[in-house]
Amino acid sequence: MKRHAFLGMVIVFICLISMPVFAAEVVKLKFANFFPPTHKNSILMEKWSQDLNKRLTGKVEITHYPGGTLLTAPKIAAGITTGIADIGLSHCAYSRGRFPVMEVMELPLGFPSSWIATHVANDFYAKYRPKEWDAYHVLMFSTSPPNVMQTVSKQVKTLEDLKGLKIRGTGRIGDIVKALGAIPMPVEMVDLYESLRRGVVDGNMGPLEQLKGFKVGEVQRYLTASWKVGSVFAFYVAMNRSKWNALTPDVQKVITDYTKDFLELWAKEWNNIDIEGREFFTGKGGQIIHISDAEAAKWIKAAEPVVTEFKKDMMSKGYKSEEIDGWINFIKERIEYWKGQEKANKIPTAYQY
Repeated sequence: MKRHAFLGMVIVFICLISMPVFAAEVVKLKFANFFPPTHKNSILMEKWSQDLNKRLTGKVEITHYPGGTLLTAPKIAAGITTGIADIGLSHCAYSRGRFPVMEVMELPLGFPSSWIATHVANDFYAKYRPKEWDAYHVLMFSTSPPNVMQTVSKQVKTLEDLKGLKIRGTGRIGDIVKALGAIPMPVEMVDLYESLRRGVVDGNMGPLEQLKGFKVGEVQRYLTASWKVGSVFAFYVAMNRSKWNALTPDVQKVITDYTKDFLELWAKEWNNIDIEGREFFTGKGGQIIHISDAEAAKWIKAAEPVVTEFKKDMMSKGYKSEEIDGWINFIKERIEYWKGQEKANKIPTAYQY
């Protein structure tokens, strides 16, 4: 009897050690990005993805889809929540009204560089945590460099020169275009080159980096250095909240820690590609039109109603006047702080302020 029991135990043991060992399933994440594959931002997002893949080998695999191949820019915010993408890079102006509080970052508040505005955007989110992001896990915010007026054939030396011009501008940036006297055209960035070439639009209000990154410096001949208006596009890299919550704490920590370090690299590169865009433009024979401080003050004054309208819009959504003023004052305070940091760290920027 004992012999039979012993043999039975041996058989059970052999069966157990013979069973296949299944490794934990790798979590596969789809990352949607609208920037062209050759754009520096796509190159950086590929680096972010691959670096995390190395750090999370056997646990997470991120597949990066640049160039709108998975989702176009206006569809990314919704696509993250529906699961078409697990992670997405876009900016708030492409889905106006979905992230109304964060649209404060698009206002003409005097942002002088992307490095500064990127840090301000992350400071703002960390402090206020708008509920509009509850369906997402925000990985990081960044912003474009300051938007400036770019035109195909007409030199814009004064505000009056903008009258009647059709200028590309989306979201709150479109409101600024209108306030400055032009006609806003909500053209998607990937369609801008052809729209400019065919005369659908007369110009674009965007950062210098677009001149090279999207090659629009090949068809636009003039650029007005109107950067003191200080508006930027507010970008986000966000993840589906449920997908994030399903990750193990150790995986979440790796992603969070690496992203924090990566953000500084991205902010610096935004500044660099703005400088590269300017050089690309002038190398193609483009002309930069410098305006006087007095003329710049007129542009700043003309854009002020956009801030007023934003405040009215947000109050209609239930936010209090003093609450909105607090957002704007906080942003202005952080701009001054990060100005000092940018200078102290000798970070190159396209403009002198």
